Amino acid sequence: MTTSHDTIRLTTAQAIIRWLSNQFIEIDGQEHRLCGGGFGIFGHGNVTCLGEALNSHRDTLPLYRGQNEQSMGFAAAGYAKQWLRQRFMFCTASAGPGTANLLTAAGLAHANRLPMLLLCGDTFLTRLPDPVLQQMENFYDPTFGVNDAFKPVSRYWDRITHPAQVIQSLPAAIATLLDPADSGPAFLGLPQDVQGWTYDFPVKFFEKKLHRIRRQSPDSAEIADAVALLKTAKRPMLIAGGGVQYSRAVSELTEFAETHNIPVVETIAGRANMLATHPLNIGPLGVTGSNSANAIAEKADVVVAVGTRLQDFTTGSWTAFDQDAKFISINAGRHDAGKHMSLPVVGDAKLSLTALSEVLDYRAPTEWEAFAKTERSKWDAYVAKNVEHGNRPNSYAQAIGVVNALCDPRDRVVAAAGGLPAEVTANWRTLDIGTVDVEFGFSCMGYEIAGAWGARIAQAEQEPEQDTITFCGDGSYMMLNSDIYSSVLSRQKMIVLVLDNGGFAVINKLQNNTGNESFNNLLEDCPTIPEAFGVDFVAHAASMGASAEKVATPAELGEAFKRAKASDKTYVIVMDVDPYEGWTTEGHTWWEVGTPHITDDDTVRKAHVEWESSRSKQRRGV
Repeated sequence: MTTSHDTIRLTTAQAIIRWLSNQFIEIDGQEHRLCGGGFGIFGHGNVTCLGEALNSHRDTLPLYRGQNEQSMGFAAAGYAKQWLRQRFMFCTASAGPGTANLLTAAGLAHANRLPMLLLCGDTFLTRLPDPVLQQMENFYDPTFGVNDAFKPVSRYWDRITHPAQVIQSLPAAIATLLDPADSGPAFLGLPQDVQGWTYDFPVKFFEKKLHRIRRQSPDSAEIADAVALLKTAKRPMLIAGGGVQYSRAVSELTEFAETHNIPVVETIAGRANMLATHPLNIGPLGVTGSNSANAIAEKADVVVAVGTRLQDFTTGSWTAFDQDAKFISINAGRHDAGKHMSLPVVGDAKLSLTALSEVLDYRAPTEWEAFAKTERSKWDAYVAKNVEHGNRPNSYAQAIGVVNALCDPRDRVVAAAGGLPAEVTANWRTLDIGTVDVEFGFSCMGYEIAGAWGARIAQAEQEPEQDTITFCGDGSYMMLNSDIYSSVLSRQKMIVLVLDNGGFAVINKLQNNTGNESFNNLLEDCPTIPEAFGVDFVAHAASMGASAEKVATPAELGEAFKRAKASDKTYVIVMDVDPYEGWTTEGHTWWEVGTPHITDDDTVRKAHVEWESSRSKQRRGV
């Protein structure tokens, strides 16, 4: 590279990495590098140029070697969640299938509003060598390729066709990642030739930049409207979503609830906004919720939704509430604030709750509070019984109860797809704020281990003495397990609970609940499998360098968990659970799934009629 008094000649790749390494963020009065590093798998589309640039910044932007591009994206999501969206990781993949493997992870980050920077190889801009290895040719539009598939799952998308474009594109991408309303994946397609092209960049472009995340103040008229509506409430309720944590508004939410005597329920993303023991925490809401939260939801007349996108598992496909209930939605995103005819308060949760409380002279009736607390005490009794173990089949709930009783309050708990998100949401009793990550925005199998690895990397930067604990079913383990190896290689210890129910048991349960016979979900019900057998997960995990053992009972699980806590490397504990018995049967609202309107099977037809009978409670909002 060459320099003059005000410019420096760099390749496109060198400029991207140099600029990225000079971006910082202020968090609680301390400066951190905005990008914590990256996850990468090299190929011909990114190794020669981007790889060269990253190697020269290996100390400031550590690059974690991935095993699978999709899992790299999941790890980046887990990292961003642990840092409450204040820091992010990049992912780099080669052109073609390597980049295409990141699509699912981008969808997860988009659904969950998580910052993630994708630096992905692209075909040659000159097209002189076309068609190249791993290129998807489009016969009618040569500019259209695999990378264009990221447009629906990116909040910011660009293809760099000239080195000078990064001067505009990089700040725009970072602005998107840090915007509370627009946060999500930012995708930069990097043609292989353009990565190596040079340009005389302004030196000042690479000067240190300190970022702060914007807090949007709410509109005073919207606050006034919300106050007027809340004052009419006889049975108000607060829904605490994941946005409460991202805004770092947990204290403000708690103070608001206590000042105005309003019961609080949590979404899946909002688990761990309040301790389980807080008297106004009435439990998780919705399809995988609690009887207590759902009992007050169906009676509430004014619902204040804070930092939630109100997805169907939260709302019971919009059957969880009274048809006449009024909604106030406090959200940094205009799109989310206006859902289902809500009275919108567009703004930061911390600022909005404070502004609302300052002018709200109101306390909910004591009889409403008493009703909510009574329902919560009933639910607590149910959960206590549900997690008990003894003379009954092993279950997810029992394993959750064992870990809940033995873990440190600041340990982080991770779950994702299958039956475990429901079981963790319903049965986990929050021991400390912000310690639960149940990825159910995109419900991705495979997030459990990869996301936990990313969370552990972030956790090691914050609270290295704590553990990251992930609950994983056998189906998710088989789909994506290679970051057990990653965690061992990088010395980022995790505790992995593999609960084996012989296949995709939760979908088998849905299959049965809709009148269908078991088919192609449990291994024993697959016609193409002549003789089913279980995987030796202990041997498999051990082959990747982890400590591993199998236990027979929840009591043995408890002893193994103590050994895992004492270990200094990733520890995998395997336990068989019953695919039919032991599910949490209470706490569910209706969920809309498509059932056959016509069928020759009487059982399926009856199940369809029964399932549809709850549709009359569904709100017709937009």
